[in-house]
Amino acid sequence: MQWLRSLVFTVFMFAWTLVYAVFFVLVSWLFPVSTRYRLAAWYAARLLDVLRLVCRLDYEVTGLENIPAEPHVVLWKHSSAWETFAQFLVGPPKVLVLKRELMFIPFFGWGLAQLHSIAIDRKAGASAVSQVLGQGSARLAEGLSILVYPEGTRVPAGETRKFGISGALLASRTGCLVVPVTHDAGYYWPRRGLLKKPGTIRVVIGPPIQAAGREPREINAEAQDIITTTLAEIRRPAG
Repeated sequence: MQWLRSLVFTVFMFAWTLVYAVFFVLVSWLFPVSTRYRLAAWYAARLLDVLRLVCRLDYEVTGLENIPAEPHVVLWKHSSAWETFAQFLVGPPKVLVLKRELMFIPFFGWGLAQLHSIAIDRKAGASAVSQVLGQGSARLAEGLSILVYPEGTRVPAGETRKFGISGALLASRTGCLVVPVTHDAGYYWPRRGLLKKPGTIRVVIGPPIQAAGREPREINAEAQDIITTTLAEIRRPAG
């Protein structure tokens, strides 16, 4: 039965995303960026509503008090497609750093562009980092926070990989805070496969990390330690 529930949700997800992406592209240019993010959040909220109703998969967030009032860099654990939707509903509007190929998808990519996303060529090395620094600094100056998936790609549940330097370097150069965000969505909505398992995804917003004047590798090491330790605590059996 859960496989059938998962199939129904997946069909809805693709249909809903296509329909809403067309709507978003057609109307978003009429509104300021802040309103565009509210429209994106409404899309994500309805998607997760259906996920809860159909697949019985919900989520809870702790640590909201750790979100700074000023623009900051957010480093999210990346193990599922779930967090790409949920991030619109956790904290203030955040500009996504994403791979350039996504921007070429009709309507979906155009919608991401309307949200001032930072599209990079991951194979470009130092040039990609420079893009994040330049565009990221501009977005922070506009009052928007920056969201980076430092692992670069979705990793299997329970695993991690070396953090990319761009988010930490941006925070170090601009002096803004870094906020690590941990979740266990990969255990419920794996990076591959159709099945969405029932349960409650736990999202934990960690304490802000001071980045001004620090080496990016040091910042990454602290953020990765927080995320890894927190994930182990989330998944520890009760009792």
